[in-house]
Amino acid sequence: MAEPGFARTRAEACARLAAFVPRAGRAYAARRNLDEGPGRRTTVSELSPAIRRRLITEEEVARAAVAAHGLASSEKFVAEVCWRSYWRGWLEQRPQAWQRFVSGVAQAEQRLAREPALAATYADAISSRTGIDCFDAWVGELEATGYLHNHARMSFASIWIFTLRLPWELGAAFFFRHLLDACPASNTLSWRWVAGLQTVGKTYLASAETIRRVSGGRFRVEAPLATQAPPLPAEPPVPLVPLPAPPAPDPELATGLWITTEDLSPETIGLPPIAAIAAVDGIGGDPAPLKRAHADAGLADACARASAHWQAPVTRLPEPDVEAGLVAWATASRLRQVVTPHAPVGPVADRVATAARALAEAGIALVPVMRQWDRAAWPHARKGFFAFRPQIARLVA
Repeated sequence: MAEPGFARTRAEACARLAAFVPRAGRAYAARRNLDEGPGRRTTVSELSPAIRRRLITEEEVARAAVAAHGLASSEKFVAEVCWRSYWRGWLEQRPQAWQRFVSGVAQAEQRLAREPALAATYADAISSRTGIDCFDAWVGELEATGYLHNHARMSFASIWIFTLRLPWELGAAFFFRHLLDACPASNTLSWRWVAGLQTVGKTYLASAETIRRVSGGRFRVEAPLATQAPPLPAEPPVPLVPLPAPPAPDPELATGLWITTEDLSPETIGLPPIAAIAAVDGIGGDPAPLKRAHADAGLADACARASAHWQAPVTRLPEPDVEAGLVAWATASRLRQVVTPHAPVGPVADRVATAARALAEAGIALVPVMRQWDRAAWPHARKGFFAFRPQIARLVA
């Protein structure tokens, strides 16, 4: 069995999956919306932090559920797993949504500096001082555990935007810093959905009655919540860009592997022989200490597994100068190319692009390798999830 808390290694993630699979069928569909609270949840798998960093993959989790229950009985669980694939595919084809979010955070922070009332509301929100019992409890839970139930996340975002009237970008940034499973796609686009920007005009309004029901009465929710959720002002459509053709590494070249915290099971991808392995700590922004520790533990586990799999030495490089460190490592290891699991749109992908240019100047190619699951799933994420959903059967088959 996995140890208490969230899986920090692939072995723990596989054990947690095996333990949950018996509940991934009709039992999950019937009880998945219940939030029993931290340390007591039996209705959800809590595998999302491991899936987010691919200690275990969407493909492995979905296929295990289907193998145990069939697609019809496990459809609700499998669909929830595939939401992450959908979000990633959507953002890969609309990277400007991430750029707008980053810009929006900077603008919202400038507003805090010049609007004292807004700054006070924001400070109360992130310090559990709003007087809304569920919201204040969720802030504490988020900071203590790095996790919230999906219904809590939707209600939190709705209260943040429509009751507290805070910029959605600051709430998404708060989640991104603390949630163990927050990736740029699922986190950013979920907040956009609550705000009425993702599915234009469609918002999510938090309800005191719903919060009391799904939490099993843990919260009284006596403070008034917004009774309307008008969508935020419309923005220009996010332009669709074509997915790049995935490059293929040259199996004849001396090859090194760069492991990032975007994909911590590189031995399951299918790579050429690896002569040397590098890993760089902390290139994913400014996570909270708990989130940083979880990512670091997964990275250490991935390095150990990769080293054993390829019988190759591992070099841990310091964060401040990623590009110079990678060039020095690749040169000393006499590599002609470096492969790395494809990093979806976000901070790590930005650093990968910068590193590719630095390695190219040294005559070394950096080749991002995309998983077959992503190559099959992402092209279908051009529209809404309900247009994507029919592809799930083909993916798990």
